Parts: sequence; structure tokens; C-alpha cells
Amino acid sequence: MLRVEGLIKQFGGLRALDGLEFEVPERSILGVLGMNGSGKTTMLNCINGLYHATEGAISLNGNDLIGLNPAQVFRRGVGRTFQVPRVFSRMTLWENLAVPLLSIKMTRRDKDALRTKWLKKVELYDLRHNFAEELSGGQQKLLELARIMVSEPRLVLLDEPFAGVNPSLARLLINVIREMPKETGCSVILVSHDLTSIYELSDDIIVMHEGRLLAHGDAEAVKSNPDVIEAYLGA
Repeated sequence: MLRVEGLIKQFGGLRALDGLEFEVPERSILGVLGMNGSGKTTMLNCINGLYHATEGAISLNGNDLIGLNPAQVFRRGVGRTFQVPRVFSRMTLWENLAVPLLSIKMTRRDKDALRTKWLKKVELYDLRHNFAEELSGGQQKLLELARIMVSEPRLVLLDEPFAGVNPSLARLLINVIREMPKETGCSVILVSHDLTSIYELSDDIIVMHEGRLLAHGDAEAVKSNPDVIEAYLGA
């Protein structure tokens, strides 16, 4: 589905990404771990076009994403959430979910069905006529995820979806994310400091350190990797 090769992102004298390489298969969830400053969000920003990579290649189903802006990357099938949710505060939940559908050719009935489906899935349908600013922070994260999914993306980038979310909403998020690849056929890159959710949800895990790939494998392999233990706990 996604291939990242030799990805480098330079900010002046700082190399935030240093030759990062990984792949994401179809209908899978890739968990991404790393300490603050390891380059996780920079990597997401390069994939969805917020940053232009200094060097390297990013391809989605063989189509190059390098040099595209976020709107063009979205039209290629990549959706993105942020650590601090970016909802349209003075629009209703129903209106928020209409925005990504504006450029998609689909009947009004089908668009309404998609909005209904995803608002019900994140348990916000009864609040559909409320303004987004009336939601809690956790509910805004659920709304942001639903707004992505109505566009039926092929790849979903989730940046710290569980940060600042209460346990009951976090459990709802986990259940929704778990079903997304099977239900919609999308793949997911999940960046999180919440180790429990990463281990529970991910088919595969990469660990980043100082812009490089430190470890790669399933949950058990990552947990026992001495380089990971040293990076997190010290030598």
C-alpha cells in the first residue's frame, strides 16, 4: 500500500528524518513508537504533504506522493488526524462531515448515508446538529476521525489519537480503529505514546529514534529488543 524509501527531512542544520524506510501492506495497521523528537510527526507531515521531503521517495500503490500538497495527497486517498484536533468549530457535526465530500462525485443520498454511518459509529449521531466547539476534546477526535472516513481513504494517518482522551472514549476509538482495515479496506499508520493501544492494535510496529528506524517487528519482538529498551529506559 505505502512505501517509504530513504526519507530525509532537513531543517537547516537539523536532520529530523535520516534515511527512514518502511512499508505498510494493504488492510493493515502499522504502529509507530518513539520518544518525543524522534521524528514521528515529521514523518506523517512528509507523507501527507505538509512538509516536502529533502530526499527520498514516498509512494502509495506505486504512485509518487513527493512534491504534492495536502489537498493533492488527500485526493490520492490519504486522510490525516492531528494530536490537537482540527475541526470546524462553528459548523455542526453534520456540516463538518460534508466538507471532505464536496469534491467527491456521489449522490446526495449516498453522502448522507456515509455521514450517518460514521457519526453513528463514533456515537455522535445524536449530536449531529450541535456545533463542533460544543464537544469535549475526546469527542472532537472522534469527529475528526469520522470526517476522514466519510471520504473512504486508502491510507489513514493517526497522530496521537488517544492523547487527552478519557478511558471510555479511548476504548471506543480503539474499537473503531481496529475495524477500519477489515470494514473499509484502508491501511492505518498509528502514532501513539500509548503502548497498550499500539500493542493491541498493530499488525506491525516500527520504533523511531533520532529520525532513524531503530526497530521493526511485532509487539513481542519490539518489547524485547535491547535497543528499544535502552532508548526508552537508558543504558
